[in-house]
Amino acid sequence: MSSSKIRNGDEVMVVSGKDRGRRGTVTRVLANDKVVVEGINMVKKHVRPDPNAGIQGGIEEREMPLHVSNVMLYNPQTEKGERVGFKWLGEGEDRRKVRVFKSSGEVVDA
Repeated sequence: MSSSKIRNGDEVMVVSGKDRGRRGTVTRVLANDKVVVEGINMVKKHVRPDPNAGIQGGIEEREMPLHVSNVMLYNPQTEKGERVGFKWLGEGEDRRKVRVFKSSGEVVDA
């Protein structure tokens, strides 16, 4: 189980940069504290054709990574991006670490 604050499938809100205020779903979490968010930070990339690999070439739009500090986990109750912390739930063998919203203490993970 990963103990990072932002995980694959999380809905996040962008808090800085050209896409500030937009929401999207995290598709990938990269090792260097970066996340790729669906439909956010789209750039035009010039691609060289490669007939051996079946790549046609031209200009394509693709999602580029954002630093994890530029996104916040989206809280549907408050409809805002919020900070996330960790809390231990349960006792003994059932004890597990869960993510919680800092503002309300509400558990993010089910």
